[in-house]
Amino acid sequence: MRCAGIFETHAHYDDAAFDDDRDELVSSLPENGIETVIDVMSDMASLEKVSDLMERYPFVYGAAGIHPEEIKDINMADMEKVRALARMKKCLAIGEIGLDYYWDKDNSFQQRYWFEYQMEMAREEGLPVIIHSRDAAEDTVESAKEAKLSEIGGVMHCFSYSKEIAKIFLDMGVYLGIGGVITFKNARKLVETVEYAPIESLLLETDCPYMAPVPNRGKRNSSLYLPFVAEKIAEIKGISSDEVISITSENAKRLFKKYEQIV
Repeated sequence: MRCAGIFETHAHYDDAAFDDDRDELVSSLPENGIETVIDVMSDMASLEKVSDLMERYPFVYGAAGIHPEEIKDINMADMEKVRALARMKKCLAIGEIGLDYYWDKDNSFQQRYWFEYQMEMAREEGLPVIIHSRDAAEDTVESAKEAKLSEIGGVMHCFSYSKEIAKIFLDMGVYLGIGGVITFKNARKLVETVEYAPIESLLLETDCPYMAPVPNRGKRNSSLYLPFVAEKIAEIKGISSDEVISITSENAKRLFKKYEQIV
């Protein structure tokens, strides 16, 4: 299943799930229609790995940030290392950052502190943000408004809320990251959101190795499965999958402005 020009906006090829065949898989992406990949940092252990991937593969770019589940022991010295990665030529965004109350809401104050700190870092570095938000819609909206996210720019990664919440972020000029979940049978809410949102506000992503789309659900995900996501969006929007790929690629280049300065 091949197509041309896919811009993968959220992958984790630094993850241990790819240790056995990372080079073989990543090297195969361009010949299978994956034009660009952003490998997204999640914790301090992934910082050097993201840097290495950017250096090794011409089509792989990076994002620098600390995931909300990984902020427990973070300090300012760590954040300066994140900032240093953000200043690398091929780093396109601050992420993934945000709030996640699914496992632990007791540290919500700490999560919000580092979320807002990293949004301010993005402003200072002139980069958009990649936001993770799970079971934390109200606080995410509040923090985004306080940080004036509309001035910073960004994407709601793996968007999982209602179209009413989507409208709030779309009104800020924020993009919605759509991945394999859109193909799941229980994805009614997300389908409604994709129906509602302008195609010019959508980005393709995998979050690989997680959340592989149907018909590969339950397997290790990779950018090679993005055509299935594009096909589902095309079905919802009543356009061709080639149009979805072309438009979402242009959307990504518009958001990640640094990309156009590099290529």
